[in-house]
Amino acid sequence: MEGESRVSGELKLLADPTRARILGLIMESPEGRRSVGELALTLGLRQPTVSHHLKALVDEDLVIRTPEGRVAWYSMHPDRVDRVAEVLDPPRSTERAEAVLERISTDLAARFAGVFGPETVERYVRESHALLYEGERNTKYLPSLTSRFAADRLSALARTESPSVDRVPEVLFVCVQNAGRSQIAAAILRHLAGDAVRVRTAGSAPADAVRSVVIASLDEIGVPIGGEFPKPLTDEVVRAADVVVTMGCGDACPIYPGRRYLDWDLDDPVGLPIGRVRGIRDDIESRVRELLVSLAVNSD
Repeated sequence: MEGESRVSGELKLLADPTRARILGLIMESPEGRRSVGELALTLGLRQPTVSHHLKALVDEDLVIRTPEGRVAWYSMHPDRVDRVAEVLDPPRSTERAEAVLERISTDLAARFAGVFGPETVERYVRESHALLYEGERNTKYLPSLTSRFAADRLSALARTESPSVDRVPEVLFVCVQNAGRSQIAAAILRHLAGDAVRVRTAGSAPADAVRSVVIASLDEIGVPIGGEFPKPLTDEVVRAADVVVTMGCGDACPIYPGRRYLDWDLDDPVGLPIGRVRGIRDDIESRVRELLVSLAVNSD
């Protein structure tokens, strides 16, 4: 049980693109270590944000913290290097890809035991891997993103098959690239509602990564992006949602009875300067707060 718990926590951490990038930077360093200042500069994040991520990695024994005078250095735990490298690096052969997919399927089958059989879990893992790999997107962290994407889809499927089990309202934000507007809306809604609302995002034509200007605009108001990443729109996440909010993706989103559909007319932040993105962010925040009122969720 202890081993399964460690694997689950490890995969959850590595599914966060920021933490995966931190580990990658540490492993790529010639000295095998990095300071908070170096990481913050490279990632374009504030040092407290980087410190928060590093603490989570230290707590999971993935990283070792070594103080030297006024500077703390972070290096990989020697017993976890191979495992982390396996998860972070994209498979370079069919044999290795199969081994990684089998590992992910085994981990998720244990997580969803009693809900879905191993065959269903494996099918979703392989399908999620193929969807993320289309266009060679997200290949650097493909294994960890595959695990996160498959788990999210399975969770949505479970909700549609047992709707009475979880009555927490669910909101799905959909835009074209799932790298700007939908990510801003989702991050703000999670920040305001916490566990009172389940939030998902998707894109009709997902980009490679969440735009850095989007992450910066959210960081300015103290809203974390979490482990979000662009992902394609799939049927089960739409069926699991109580409210579907579309933002410029046209008729890409299927319509199901019993769901509430909203279309928010918002500028796309891609390619815009931070000043313009702030305006879009504030507009989205206002709309999200109105949505929370309509869901009868307390955001205080």
